[in-house]
Amino acid sequence: MNFKIKSDLSIELESIFNMSLLNGIAKSEYQIKNLLEQPNDTSFGQMSLPVFSLSKTLRLSPVEIAKRIAEFLNQEKHKSEFLKDVEQVSAISGFVNFKFKTSYLTNQLLNLVNTDNVGFVIKKNNKKLVIDYSSPNVAKPMNVGHLRATVIGQALRNLSVTQGYEVVGLNHLGDWGVQFGKLAWAYTEWKSEYDFKNEPFKALFDMYVRFHDEAEKDNSLNEKGSEVFIRLEKGDPEITALWKMFVEISMKEYQRLWDRLGVKHDLVRGESFYSDQLSDTVALVEQKGLLELSEGAYVVNVGEDMPPCLIKKSDGASLYATRDLASAIYRHDVLGSDLNLYVVGVDQTLHFKQVFKTLSLMGYEWAENCHHISFGMYRFKDQGKMSTRKGRAIFLEDVLNKSVELVKEIIETKNPSLENKELVAEQVGVGAVIFNDLVNDRVKDVDFDWSKILDFEGDSGPYIQYTSVRCLSVIEKFNFDIINIYNDKINFEKEEIDLICVLLGYESVLSLAFEKFKPSLVANYLLDLAKSYNSFYNKHRILGLDDKDLSTRRVLLTIHSQKILSAGLKVLNIQVPQKM
Repeated sequence: MNFKIKSDLSIELESIFNMSLLNGIAKSEYQIKNLLEQPNDTSFGQMSLPVFSLSKTLRLSPVEIAKRIAEFLNQEKHKSEFLKDVEQVSAISGFVNFKFKTSYLTNQLLNLVNTDNVGFVIKKNNKKLVIDYSSPNVAKPMNVGHLRATVIGQALRNLSVTQGYEVVGLNHLGDWGVQFGKLAWAYTEWKSEYDFKNEPFKALFDMYVRFHDEAEKDNSLNEKGSEVFIRLEKGDPEITALWKMFVEISMKEYQRLWDRLGVKHDLVRGESFYSDQLSDTVALVEQKGLLELSEGAYVVNVGEDMPPCLIKKSDGASLYATRDLASAIYRHDVLGSDLNLYVVGVDQTLHFKQVFKTLSLMGYEWAENCHHISFGMYRFKDQGKMSTRKGRAIFLEDVLNKSVELVKEIIETKNPSLENKELVAEQVGVGAVIFNDLVNDRVKDVDFDWSKILDFEGDSGPYIQYTSVRCLSVIEKFNFDIINIYNDKINFEKEEIDLICVLLGYESVLSLAFEKFKPSLVANYLLDLAKSYNSFYNKHRILGLDDKDLSTRRVLLTIHSQKILSAGLKVLNIQVPQKM
């Protein structure tokens, strides 16, 4: 239900908890708001307050408590301006149900949708959020595993905008580390064997895989790679020139895929960006008395519940933790972040715990505003664990291409005369892959199943896109002026009220999804909205009615449904076709 309705009702109810009918029990507005819920059956009302938690304190049955509250609120003398918009308060089996007047619900709906940026920019909060997402490793193709970090991150970036944050989308590119010493050594030795002129990125990746194959047979190659990386850290001009070339080749490839997914970064601040800050960072840790020597390396003891945080290797080379400490300080001190998010896989959970704990031990209170947004892995049938080093990976571009090709086949079967087939296939195919990821709770592993991903009638992205297109088709065929025809004099059908209630929940869903950093709540809300609209559409005629006002009202509901579907898909970074 609408965030404002829920807030207003919780404020209203707070007062009755301090009255004699409930023995003066104290209950804050915040607690009441958390108790309020939307009933599954809206025939009882659009909002419900379960009172079971009060039973023990009041020594009354939930049925009796609900009855007393309902009787109190139904007395005319206790009705405030807000409660005058409540048509009925009823007590059913320990629940107090609130049935609102249709005019009130429809006015709230009009307030929600009558803006060009419906549901996308709610309000400014004068806070800055920095979010690090996608961030692939140079010389490695983006595989399907990178999809999660990319689309979850972009969706959270969009969600942050709806909550009023000034957002900096950060590409923390993996462009530093010993692997670049290995690549530079390999390039010097083998470059003539690869086609760097015509297929530079493929050549770079093939060389990367070959190095690790050879290193498994001859460990001295790893040692040579480490030696070359130390030269890179010391600024060797020849190795630095090679490193810059590797980064440039990789960024061109990544940008092509980001453009296809509609992903944008505001800043590229790769690991290399912090290389000249690392000595100062290590010095800061040492000044705090946290640096300890352990087996030739420098570490920070972060507590008994996890291993020490490795800050500097015995050969003097920096590590991920060192660079992430420098990065966190930069994001706070230079970029001015109030909230700092890292969208990185669950396998890095320990790493970020160590980094955040080290920041806390260094005395940075803002460390509590640093959050690791972890996510599970993809699971494929007949596919072992992905390994880029071994050349055993499912590449992201291959997944997108296959999805688009499958959509093309569906179009040729179901709607061969469709205009702009190539564009629609791209929008639906790419959108299907994005939605399949985001509809799942990010902390869980995801099964990759083409039959579900492209199911136009199931819980899929194409189903929501198709519902939006259905709405547009209805709107296009309506040939009267659209005027507000919502009022209490009309008898609304149950499916219409149900649809209005779902539409009113949009802002609350955005707020909760951001609070939990879970775009899946938005994706599942859109499924509920699409199902609710289709239920209404299938049961009630919209166009060609003798009753013009009734037809207009149903077209209005269609317009508002399409607006919210489109806005929600925009938050998820999924395009909305005009026709399908």
